[in-house]
Amino acid sequence: MKKNRRMIFGFMLPCVVSVLAMFLYPTIRTLVMSFFKIEDIADEVSTWSFYGIENYLKIFGSSTWRVSMLNMGRIWLFGGILTLSIALLFAVILTSGIRYKKFFRAAIYLPNVISAVAMATMWIQYIYNQDYGMLNRLLNSLGFDGVKWLGTNMKFWALLFAFIFGAIGYYMLIFISGIERIPQDLFEAATIDGANKIQQFSKITIPLLRGIIKTNITFWTVHTITFFVWSKMFSPIDTEATTIVPVVYLYDTAFGGKNTAVRDAGAGAAVGVVLAVLVLIIYFIMNKLIKEDDLEF
Repeated sequence: MKKNRRMIFGFMLPCVVSVLAMFLYPTIRTLVMSFFKIEDIADEVSTWSFYGIENYLKIFGSSTWRVSMLNMGRIWLFGGILTLSIALLFAVILTSGIRYKKFFRAAIYLPNVISAVAMATMWIQYIYNQDYGMLNRLLNSLGFDGVKWLGTNMKFWALLFAFIFGAIGYYMLIFISGIERIPQDLFEAATIDGANKIQQFSKITIPLLRGIIKTNITFWTVHTITFFVWSKMFSPIDTEATTIVPVVYLYDTAFGGKNTAVRDAGAGAAVGVVLAVLVLIIYFIMNKLIKEDDLEF
């Protein structure tokens, strides 16, 4: 028995050390830093000066922070509705017995295999480009004038649509895994009872996917809050109000940028803490709203 305990401890030790070193310590350090005035993230602890909640008051009072939160909220809400709805639609279609479903599944998931930098470059250069982009060439062929997709008024929505295109496949696979574990006997019994496909979807599929829907909403929240590469790719030189999100604001605050010339690692840490709290809030709300204790199948 002692030998087994030693073996278990030996196997667990690297994992525990890794978690403490790469997750728990940075988390605690970030939380502590958010209450101190720190210029550089690498400054010695002895140079820190206690600042209380001033870092939080600073970011909440910043108009740039409010714009970034508004952008993130729009990505989370509008992007989430479109992404999860389309992903669920594709999942239902691909589990309905259509031909070549493996090909379509792989094709829809393919954008997730390509790096975000490459995907964003493709959209910017070959789809949204005002002179030779695919969308404007299509509009010109139909007799319409081209649109400045990367202009100030359109850039946010262009960014959001490109991001959604790349995210659908990931959430589709999660929905597919949930649908495939639903016993087919339930659908057969519903068909015998006279239920059509829409009734089966609303009365069987959706209720039995509560846990998967909750998981996808949580993942989408994390995906949205950590939204960085796409924003920087669509505004590579200077941070713009149309594309800024809280993680970009954090980066500019901690390392300096157009809107924050002075580096402030303490305020950057406060941004990180606020974002982590947002994820926890969404997670607990989802647990309260979407319960699966009463499901049996």
